[in-house]
Amino acid sequence: MGVQCVDCVNQAARTTAAGPAGRTPLGGRRQSGPPVVTIGIIAVCVVSYVLQLTTPGWTRQWLFAPVIGADEPWRFLTAAFLHSPGGYLHIIANMIALWMVGPFLETALGRARYLTLYLLSAVAGSVACLLLAPALGTWGVAVVGASGAVFGLFGAVLVVLRRLQGNAAGILGVIVLNVVIGFVVPGIAWQAHLGGLVVGAVLGAAYAYAPPARRAVTAWLAPVLVGAALLVATVAVYSSYGFL
Repeated sequence: MGVQCVDCVNQAARTTAAGPAGRTPLGGRRQSGPPVVTIGIIAVCVVSYVLQLTTPGWTRQWLFAPVIGADEPWRFLTAAFLHSPGGYLHIIANMIALWMVGPFLETALGRARYLTLYLLSAVAGSVACLLLAPALGTWGVAVVGASGAVFGLFGAVLVVLRRLQGNAAGILGVIVLNVVIGFVVPGIAWQAHLGGLVVGAVLGAAYAYAPPARRAVTAWLAPVLVGAALLVATVAVYSSYGFL
């Protein structure tokens, strides 16, 4: 967990040094000390992974599949804290990616907006799997992993770096590489990547470009509108196929 996007680190330093007292240029509340939200998310994922390896039924209890999401909607989120128990690469790759961009966004946006962005991107990944299930015939395919949420951070960091006039070339290369891997390597839910990326970019834009006088309103209004859109899309798909 010692690798970070160089451009993100440099921009985070400038972000912390600028802006009104007690606030970053994007209105986040300045925090001293380590990125506790990012560390907390990583800790939850690691603990959950240990439980997957040691507790029978843990993965099955919390994974997401479109066919069971209507009856157990919490799985849209809980699947993001699971990873493939068949190998360590899945969780290691996601946690490294999270550590690359998470601390920067946590600093720039503030902890509350950052956590909201992460959780809604995670849900959006599952929703995208549902929306594309009829066309792909993947109603019963189980999905686990933080990739949707991580791609949400990728989408947000691109927008935020652009807003702060930072260099996004490095993180753009990481995103392109992950997108290619999602389509080339079998067993990867590229649908979740797509859903997380779109929602992360939308929320990142809302947070980054909100006028200073409207940042407080945007901080709750943008997630509410995005959440409502995800809910409407989910209900529409399930209703049209007789799940509701």
